[in-house]
Amino acid sequence: MIGAMIICASLTAVDGDTVKCDGQNMRLLGQGIVDVRGIDTPEIGSHAKCDKERKLALIAKRHLNDLIRGKRIKVEAKGIDDFDRPLVNLYLPDGREVGQVLLKDGTAREWRPGNRNDWCK
Repeated sequence: MIGAMIICASLTAVDGDTVKCDGQNMRLLGQGIVDVRGIDTPEIGSHAKCDKERKLALIAKRHLNDLIRGKRIKVEAKGIDDFDRPLVNLYLPDGREVGQVLLKDGTAREWRPGNRNDWCK
């Protein structure tokens, strides 16, 4: 699967850093390195630690959905996470990588193993 291109008939945002491709959840890597670094967005719903995180999660999800909705998105699988979800990079038609856009726009932060982002501060 590493480096494999995936074709999605349907691609939607599940949360700020997860998409659903034809029923399969996929985690955004953001041009990171599997098990070394990636992107992280606030947790949605009951997984959030506070109301601020819950609100930020909805903003991140909406932003991701706005970026990918109705566009031809290139999906490149780079590995598998601990939940058996493909780790992917998504590329917009203009070549920008979606995770990098989310980092630049502030709706995502860098993820590293053992380092949990606190969205409630």
